[in-house]
Amino acid sequence: MPTVKMYTTAVCPYCIRAKQILKAKGVDAIEEIRVDMQPDQRLEMMQITGRRTVPQIFIGDTHVGGCDDLMALERAGRLDPLLAGASRAA
Repeated sequence: MPTVKMYTTAVCPYCIRAKQILKAKGVDAIEEIRVDMQPDQRLEMMQITGRRTVPQIFIGDTHVGGCDDLMALERAGRLDPLLAGASRAA
């Protein structure tokens, strides 16, 4: 399973929901980067993604986007292959 990295804040309901979805899919470890505690990380996130909202989710080298994007991948049946390590499911 590829590494899952997520830029988050403590009280973001979308971050919490995204983590719930990923855990339900069997993701045991999420590298969580708290941009509320590390403002320089928000700047890095914005440079990488072009977005300033959280969560910003990466599965392996693929930028999934936010919680809505994660749910759209799931509805389209493309989240499982991405989590299984398919090179470009998104």
